[in-house]
Amino acid sequence: MKQSFYSLIAIMVLFAGMQLFAQQKPMVIDNPNLKLDSKLMTPEVLWAFGRVSDLQVSPDGKTVLYGVSYYSIEKNKGNRELYTVGVNAESVKRLTTTPKSEFNAIWRPDGKKIGYLTSEGGSVQLWEMNPDGSEQTQITNIEGGITGFKYSPDQSKILYTKEIEIEEKFADLYEGLPLASGRLMDDLMYRHWDHWVDYYSHVFVADYSDGKVGKGTDIMEGEPYDSPLSPFGGIEQIDWSADSKTIAYTSKKLIGKAATMSTNSEIYFYDLKTGITKNVTKGIMGFDVGPVFSPDGNYMAWESMERDGYESDQHRLFLLNLKTGEKTYASKGFDQNVGSISWTDDSKHIYFTSDWHGAFQIYRYELSSGEITQITEGLHDYRSVATAGKQLVAAKQTMAMPTELFLVNPKKGNAQQMTFTNKKLLDQLSMGKTEERWIKTHDGEDMQVFLIYPPDFDPSKKYPALLYCKGGPQGPLSQSFHYRWNYQIMAANGYIIVAPARRGVSGFGQAWQEQISGDYHGKSMQDYLTAIDEMSKEPFIDENRLGAVGASAGGYAVFYLAGNHDGRFKAFIAHDGIFNEEAQYLETEEMWFENWDKGGPFWEKDNKVAQEAYAHSPHKFVQNWDTPILVIHGELDYRVVVTQGMTAFNAAILRGVPAEYLYFPDENHWVLKPQNGILWQRTFFNWLDKWLK
Repeated sequence: MKQSFYSLIAIMVLFAGMQLFAQQKPMVIDNPNLKLDSKLMTPEVLWAFGRVSDLQVSPDGKTVLYGVSYYSIEKNKGNRELYTVGVNAESVKRLTTTPKSEFNAIWRPDGKKIGYLTSEGGSVQLWEMNPDGSEQTQITNIEGGITGFKYSPDQSKILYTKEIEIEEKFADLYEGLPLASGRLMDDLMYRHWDHWVDYYSHVFVADYSDGKVGKGTDIMEGEPYDSPLSPFGGIEQIDWSADSKTIAYTSKKLIGKAATMSTNSEIYFYDLKTGITKNVTKGIMGFDVGPVFSPDGNYMAWESMERDGYESDQHRLFLLNLKTGEKTYASKGFDQNVGSISWTDDSKHIYFTSDWHGAFQIYRYELSSGEITQITEGLHDYRSVATAGKQLVAAKQTMAMPTELFLVNPKKGNAQQMTFTNKKLLDQLSMGKTEERWIKTHDGEDMQVFLIYPPDFDPSKKYPALLYCKGGPQGPLSQSFHYRWNYQIMAANGYIIVAPARRGVSGFGQAWQEQISGDYHGKSMQDYLTAIDEMSKEPFIDENRLGAVGASAGGYAVFYLAGNHDGRFKAFIAHDGIFNEEAQYLETEEMWFENWDKGGPFWEKDNKVAQEAYAHSPHKFVQNWDTPILVIHGELDYRVVVTQGMTAFNAAILRGVPAEYLYFPDENHWVLKPQNGILWQRTFFNWLDKWLK
């Protein structure tokens, strides 16, 4: 199933490596300097890449602060360090060398200090250092630690986020039973993503003066709600007004059944002087997230969705005039998503990123005219952007290159690479070519398909091919460099990858994306089959050695195709896939998703959309299964629970179909631990090689 906001997906990858380093010796990792024995990508090489994230431009626009995460296979964990690079092609400087992972690093408004979070004594606290990395000093000692922070523009205060333990509702029943492990619930949303809901996240504000932090005040005291939103929200969902008098924060002030049925988050203003909180997005019924105040103090921009219950509704750019209270749908008529909002220093423009036709580009919105202009072009993903004087700094990746920082000309769109974190590794590797194709669907629509070729591709040979079934089911199929579903490592193992932008994929207009809701089994499945049939006509693809692979909604597709493929495929792999739709409806935690994408619960017999969806649940076609299938699932996946994978595997074995089941007791909807990730890759290719080579 799709995560709530595509712009937040990287947060979980970052935090995966932050596992209490305080009592260990420093973990020195210099993975990019590894000398490889082969020019082909391997699972070990994939985990050796440094992962660049969270660019922050200094107040004077001359220096970029960012982090790089490296992973140790031996220690089975990661570590994140902080770096800076000059905007004017200056060399990279490493600021930290510790075993504790530094994150949420930002410049102090005066540019004289860098604030960041790191673990100390088992809890995360706020530290500061000079811009050259010297004088690293802990400046908070807050009980239980904090999870994020921001300086006020006038530097007189900080806001920070902290977890608040939920009071046990049935405490009297547990009296005298300190070893009792039972949990008693009387409402929904008792667990979310991969954790039981035992805490709320609240926003606090405290006085700040040159490295000294006063006692914090909970601006949400007594409220049983989260800010930022769980499970993927971060400090980007909270902001200071330009005059430092107001805090804007994102929250969905609903609990229990109401919370699990609704996506209606709001942006609230907290007035520091009066202590009054005001809902400033009331009446907009979908997700409202990511407030960003203009430097001149006249506007707030944010991402907004129109409809309640639809988490994949269009991400719209909205503006609030702080003087008049007028709200403006700024991206009206722009049939694309808006993310990574960044104001220019003069408050006249907003830069943002958006996916279109399989790539993320940078766009500019002009406040005076309302005009939106595309800045960049090409097959790449720009996933974040910030202004640096008259230039832009952006994080870019491709299918063949992990994220690096680039300096972008806002007039011409050309880019100059600033960081070369993984150059030494990439120089040793051969990457496969990515090729864009357009084909006609079964009903005459134009559909984009990407082909990824093996390194040293020989068109005179015949290769086995993999149909990549995208998850989501909504969201982008773009140029991402993934650390599990990596196109290049699949290609390096001798497979041609066929990746169709089937119905439901974003970047082709909202109508194309919405055609999958209530119809997982229809047009999107035909799109998959059309794509593999058309590509199999190529002389270099062996139509007798085809596989289909996918995760989440892609796992659903694999399970469905296993019963409806008419002998096309010789092997399947489904990771965290939906097998039984009726069970899924009652097992998952975010009910708004099931209600929107299935049309409602299975017991509504007069609901034709829902009944059609459930009638085509993959488990209804298991009698047709006759093709080898590998099933993978994680115990901590509460979005698509582990029994979905287990029952699919059991069905295959009972049917006499060759099958394997890879089970992770300590992973969620993703696989985040290095050794588990390598086991995943080895199992993945061992299975494919067994049946397709």
